Amino acid sequence: MLKLTERLGPITADQADDSLTLPFEMRTRGRFKATSDAGREVGVFLDRGQVLRDGEGLRAESGETLRVRAAVEPVITARIEAGLALARLCYHLGNRHVQLALGGGDAGTGWVRFPPDHVLEALAERLGARLERHEAPFDPEPGAYAQAGEGQGHHHHHHGQAHGHAH
Repeated sequence: MLKLTERLGPITADQADDSLTLPFEMRTRGRFKATSDAGREVGVFLDRGQVLRDGEGLRAESGETLRVRAAVEPVITARIEAGLALARLCYHLGNRHVQLALGGGDAGTGWVRFPPDHVLEALAERLGARLERHEAPFDPEPGAYAQAGEGQGHHHHHHGQAHGHAH
């Protein structure tokens, strides 16, 4: 088994000996076993708390390098007018503490992608989004706290109640 223990940050496909295609849920874990795209058994042994990003490199103890790829999985892509409508959609979905991928469209539109959830889908439609139910790679925004390199959860204070969660 190839033991993957070191994060390399983003790498290109030609810098990797192999690749490892994983759904988002698996990429949130620090320790797991999987099969590389070339069919090799791998064990991932990393610090917990940081999501493996699409395009990130991992080095094995033997020196080999694997590139992480976001798997195609069921998603909802909500398309909406850029500007205030998109900001409002992001605000309300983000307030539900759901992982979101964001992107720009053409002709003044943007999109928000999230895992299938009938409550979130209804909310997005009420806010004016056109929904596409399909399969695509899901690589959500890492979040401002994760970008600081801390990998720690953060806390919100709402109406005297506190709760924490990791991104």
